[in-house]
Amino acid sequence: MKILALELSTAQGSLAWIDDVSRPDAIGEHKFNASNLLTWPNDRKDSGPFFDNVQQVVRQFGLPERIIVGLGPGSYAGVRIAISTAIGLQAAAGAELVGYPSVCSMEEPTDNYAVIGDARRRSFFFVTVSNRNVVGDYELHDESEMRNRLAKISATTPIISSDVLPQFQPLVVQRFPSAEVLARIAVDTDGPFSTPPLEPIYLRETDFVKAAPPRIIPAV
Repeated sequence: MKILALELSTAQGSLAWIDDVSRPDAIGEHKFNASNLLTWPNDRKDSGPFFDNVQQVVRQFGLPERIIVGLGPGSYAGVRIAISTAIGLQAAAGAELVGYPSVCSMEEPTDNYAVIGDARRRSFFFVTVSNRNVVGDYELHDESEMRNRLAKISATTPIISSDVLPQFQPLVVQRFPSAEVLARIAVDTDGPFSTPPLEPIYLRETDFVKAAPPRIIPAV
């Protein structure tokens, strides 16, 4: 199974490729390590490095059979770009496309941890991850509420965030989602994946005005 993973939800972008017949010693010149992982600083205003890296991967390894995309929560624009790119590759390759929460793919040695992040509007989100699966709902708290929430977490449970949150130090350690972890999750074809149409994970109801239904004027 040739698997391509795309992760653009945070300040660190990453791509990963898993292929049972790939040789780690053949990819060093492309700056991948033995796990076929490539990372870079993800500037939300410049998607050039992402597309360059996708092109590089496809040229070297060919088209994937399965594509997995990190759905956030995080940068709405980044996730949308990753999804759109995956849709294009899916059409070209006839590949299977799935999505998975980015918070479940953190660069953390344990599969069980808590994640917090900046949810804007002076609020923060909290979610628990167990065995690389989201447990319960995404919670939204203000700073005071979040301090109380973190105080209830077991001392043995890592608390991580992709955002710089000095107000919650030293409890919180910075980590980023990893496309490598996403790719390895995608090896299990029976996982609880999202399927197309894929959408970023929203922490709040989206604000939009629903268009009124068209008026039907009977013919005279």
